[in-house]
Amino acid sequence: MATESFPRPIGTRRRFSALLTATALGVYLLLIVGATTSLTNAAASCSTWPTCHAPVDPLSQTELAIAWAHRLTAVVVGLLVTATALAAIFGDASSKVRAVLVVATLLYIVQVGVGAVTATIGPAAILPGLHLALGLVIFSGIVLALAWDLEIATGSDDDAIDSPEPLADLEEDVPTASERTLPSSRFARARLTAFAYFQMMKPRLMWLLCLVAAAGMALAAGPGLEIYTIVATLGGGVLAIGASGTFNHVLERDVDQKMSRTADRPLAVDLIPVRNALAFGLGLTALSLGAFLTINRLAAALGLAAIMFYSVVYTLVLKPNTVQNTVIGGAAGALPALIGWAAVTNEIGWPGLALAGVIFLWTPAHFYNLALAYKDDYARGGFPMMPVVRGETVTRKHILYYIAATFVSTIALAWITELGALYAGTVVVFGGIFLWAAVRLHFERTEAAAFRSFHASNAFLGAVLVAILVDALAF
Repeated sequence: MATESFPRPIGTRRRFSALLTATALGVYLLLIVGATTSLTNAAASCSTWPTCHAPVDPLSQTELAIAWAHRLTAVVVGLLVTATALAAIFGDASSKVRAVLVVATLLYIVQVGVGAVTATIGPAAILPGLHLALGLVIFSGIVLALAWDLEIATGSDDDAIDSPEPLADLEEDVPTASERTLPSSRFARARLTAFAYFQMMKPRLMWLLCLVAAAGMALAAGPGLEIYTIVATLGGGVLAIGASGTFNHVLERDVDQKMSRTADRPLAVDLIPVRNALAFGLGLTALSLGAFLTINRLAAALGLAAIMFYSVVYTLVLKPNTVQNTVIGGAAGALPALIGWAAVTNEIGWPGLALAGVIFLWTPAHFYNLALAYKDDYARGGFPMMPVVRGETVTRKHILYYIAATFVSTIALAWITELGALYAGTVVVFGGIFLWAAVRLHFERTEAAAFRSFHASNAFLGAVLVAILVDALAF
């Protein structure tokens, strides 16, 4: 039976962590609802505080409902913040967790006051953006408290890898080129070779990156998005992803032989000659640039930059040399957002940059789960991934940090664009699933839990991108 380290009804540390998680999600929900209130000018329909009087104009009933939702959410979240702080004060929380939660509670009271003044006098009465800034500080503080509490509850001081165990049986399991028996049928050999070339293009990455580019186009064009722009941009994007993947296979073919998850790649087993793979990658690059050039030169330049960044900067410079490879390498996944925006506008705008920021910050929160699952494999390959160099405890903590940063970036995207209720509901629901999976990862600390969090991150981003598409194109 777990020791009751916190006052009832919380009792156990795991329940306290659950309360912290719920509080963080509540503040996040409040920030999203607040952004929606601002965008729809719903606050103008309610100039009294703490309650709202019915407006004279019946057309403002919807805005009034949004304003009411914001205030009711603030009440519930305020109770959560207070309860969490009290549980920390009277429970077995660390001093820094307790301090952060007390400060967050005091700032919440200040934020309520700022909101009251803004509602009754107007946004110009106090420094513009102060209400939102306070909310972001409160949210960041609660996530920090959650990460620190989970580190105390589930962490270990020494879980990095010093010397990985070699894969003794790998060479026996994967045949070399001289040992492999190719199919006797010409058709079967052609099908095997075609699949090998397809595998080099990393098709699993295509659906999500194409969604990123499509969301960028939708934000830029809205319902007026042209079919040709969609086809040319996504076609060029698929070819660019294929080229990047092919060059990655070429450059990592020796390291791939040391890792169980990559040992059967076409170049690692000499199924495809290196010169043929290079020619294939160059051909895909040329076709990709050709497709982008039918739109505009900026899209083509960004497409080439994406290929070069992933193939050279990430694969050769970042991945084998720095523990921050995943963080900086997130720029490769963020570029399709700019490509999609540029394909429509022939420029780089703030909404495109905001979407790229969401992808950039999401990437470590997403990939660190995979790095945890394949920790030993990456160590054998000599890659300084976060779990290998800093350990699993630090990696899990950084997953929470980057989830919080991703959530903040989705709020920024909502403020910059005109995305509405569908987007707001999607980021809150799927963000909650993602955060909950990451918290469970802390307690379970298994490969299955890491994959669960990994898939939750995919579901979060996929759902958010679809919501952006629908919101931008249909409303």
